[in-house]
Formats: sequence, structure tokens, C-alpha cells
Amino acid sequence: MGTSLQVATVNVNGIRAAFKKDMAGWLEHRQPDVLLLQEVRAPDDVVEDLLGANDGDRDGGRWTLAHQACDIKGRAGVAVAARYPATAVRVGLGESEEPIDTGRWVEMDLAVPGLDIPLTVVSVYIHSGTLTKPESMDAKYAHLKKATSRLAELAEDARAGKRHVLVGGDLNIVHTEADIKNWKPNHNKTAGVLDEEIAYLNTWFDELGYVDLGRRLAGEVQGPYTWWSQRGKAFDNDAGWRIDYQIVNPELAALATSAEVDRAESYDTRFSDHAPLVVHFAL
Repeated sequence: MGTSLQVATVNVNGIRAAFKKDMAGWLEHRQPDVLLLQEVRAPDDVVEDLLGANDGDRDGGRWTLAHQACDIKGRAGVAVAARYPATAVRVGLGESEEPIDTGRWVEMDLAVPGLDIPLTVVSVYIHSGTLTKPESMDAKYAHLKKATSRLAELAEDARAGKRHVLVGGDLNIVHTEADIKNWKPNHNKTAGVLDEEIAYLNTWFDELGYVDLGRRLAGEVQGPYTWWSQRGKAFDNDAGWRIDYQIVNPELAALATSAEVDRAESYDTRFSDHAPLVVHFAL
């Protein structure tokens, strides 16, 4: 019998608030093997306490945890939690990150049963950016350039058979018209729907060879969306965006069997303004 692997990524919009809204119930139901979190917005001890108190592990073990808080209090923050031993952890993109770039990239190398080479998982949170604030877009593009350089290095390792790579998180960019309900009023008018931003995703998929599992496994359909504005009736009308991704090297993509977006049943039962993206692998 083969081994299964379940990876979940979710922007929690503040981990303390998410747990107050029963994120623990979702974790207990899902039982992911690897959990990638964005917009954690909490110090290490809070993250450790919340996840440690809600282990719910099938085998009674605890999470292996890596977390990078943002240097700016109340902003960003990313984490990886895994049911497997970590052989290495790397935080950030470069040694001299600007404070606004911290809490946006953390890597963990895992020894996963069923895989004959290490699995490197990355939790990433790309800047949202605001079109009317050029400095915020400059920061976003600078961060995207650094991410692209690191993704190229990881892709080269994957091609050489040194590792599998799974990058999950909130990229704050749609890739195609199918990824946003209202394309025309937003295209090249709203951050996240700009051709200059989309070009980075094209590079990741077309030149570096990463596979967008959310799209591949859903097929050529509208959505499924992973984020809805808090304004108006966006959630109720499913006027959403698909900006949360799991992208992997082609060899790992071949092992992916299904993907699900855990959209809450109602606005009131959400624990975040994002829905988790869960991918299943048969190893």
C-alpha cells in the first residue's frame, strides 16, 4: 500500500483570530501532514502554543515548526508545520531584508516516507501592493525578483534530482481570467491583476517549469476562488480571486491526485477571508 501526503496552505489573516473562529476544528477535520500558513501576525511563542495545543496528530507526535515573524508588528508572518522531521530550515530571501520584506518566506527540508529525495516546502506571502502607492508596488516587484531567483535555484536542484519542491502560499496575483470573477474591471487597474505582476507567474510556470496544482487539478474552469473581499456581498456572491497556490516541480506534480478549496459554508463560519487550498499526493 502506498503512502499518502496531504499539504494544506492558508492565509489565516491573524492566527489568534483564526483560532478564536475555530481554525482548530478545521485542523482536526483535515489532519494535514504539512501546513503552510501566511499572515500569521504573531510571535513565535503564540504560534507554538496555538499549534501545540491543537496537534490532533494521528500518531500522537507534535508539529515540526518553522516560523518567521515580520519585523513590523502586526504584519505578514509565515510558517511551516510538518509531521515529518526537518533536516534544514531557511528563513527569508537574502541576508539584508528590508523590514517590510520579512515574514514572507520560510523553507523547510523534510524527509517524507515514500519519497526517495528530500521535499523542500516553502511558505510564501507576496506583498499585496496598491496601485495608487508606487512605493508599495516597487516593494512588491523587488520581492518578486528575489523570489524568482530563489525559485530558479530550487528548480535547478529539482531537475538534478536533488530535491522535490513545493511552494505554497498567498501570491496576491491572479494568473488568468479564470482566477478572478470580475476580470475586466480589475485588469491593469488593480494590484494583483496587472500584466507586469502576471509576467512573474508566467516565468515561474513557463520558464522555470513549476506546475500550478490548483489549476491543473481543477481543470479549465472558473475558479475555484480562495479569497473574497470583506466588502459588500463578495463571499455570498462568490465574487472571489484565486491567489493562493501550491506550485511544484513536474516530478512531484505527477504524484498529485486531487486538490480542494475548503470554502466555508457561510460567511459567518469562516476563520479567515481566505479559504485553505489542500492538495493530496499518492507517493
